[in-house]
Amino acid sequence: VNPSDTAPALIALDASFVIKSGGAERVIPAEEFFVGPGTDITRLTVLGPSDLLTAIRIPATWAGKAHYFEKVRDRMVWDFALVNIAASIDTSGSSIAGARLVVNGVSAQPYRLTAVETAIQGKPRDKATADMAAELAVQGAAPLRHNAYKIPLVKALVKRAIRGEAEWTS
Repeated sequence: VNPSDTAPALIALDASFVIKSGGAERVIPAEEFFVGPGTDITRLTVLGPSDLLTAIRIPATWAGKAHYFEKVRDRMVWDFALVNIAASIDTSGSSIAGARLVVNGVSAQPYRLTAVETAIQGKPRDKATADMAAELAVQGAAPLRHNAYKIPLVKALVKRAIRGEAEWTS
């Protein structure tokens, strides 16, 4: 399993990781489990040398809600995503009651779009909301020298997730 694919989905689903070290056990939210080079350049997770991941817990919070995952990559193999998105969206009638959107491939670790989640709450799941969310998702983005192409990719993925195109379950 490619961690660049599973990390955003686990964060979107509010999962937690059970880690054992010696006789001690701790539970870490998925959002805190994955780390970037600012924390430790040699690791992608909080796991230490004597830690063992024993379980992943996914609460029922998002059960029965709409979910969306899409991965953009160069080839049809086990490549890491150029950009991917995982979203869990709770609707009430035609409005968005709550959402969690997580992108990966745009920073050193999965990135939750909390400003987008807040902005779309109470809005209809339609093109106008999707367009607004896409612009907000990339606000302040500072691409590196050769990856500015990721900005339109993120915008497109956010729009599709909000509109619910090709949902993998609902």
